Amino acid sequence: MSAGEIAYLVSRLATAAIAAFLAIVLWSRTRDLAWMLIVIGAISSYAEIIFNLLVRLGIVDEGRFGLAGIPLGRILLSNLPFIFLGAALLVMIFRKRLR
Repeated sequence: MSAGEIAYLVSRLATAAIAAFLAIVLWSRTRDLAWMLIVIGAISSYAEIIFNLLVRLGIVDEGRFGLAGIPLGRILLSNLPFIFLGAALLVMIFRKRLR
């Protein structure tokens, strides 16, 4: 890995770690479904960054989490934050419509 790649990975890891920590702090203070889904999305985004880092370092074999050559781990973890964010937005939309 080049110095640029390392700086990129470290910066993503650091910012995602801060966001995940703050999300966990928020989680302990709220019981609102929409906010909890956003928190889960932030934590799953951090998990995706960790997984990609482990794959790049050769610690995790991405092929183990695949099916017929499709990297299921990468696909699931890269889309999971957006799924939770979308679910949180839907909760907020329905909440506003029912009033």
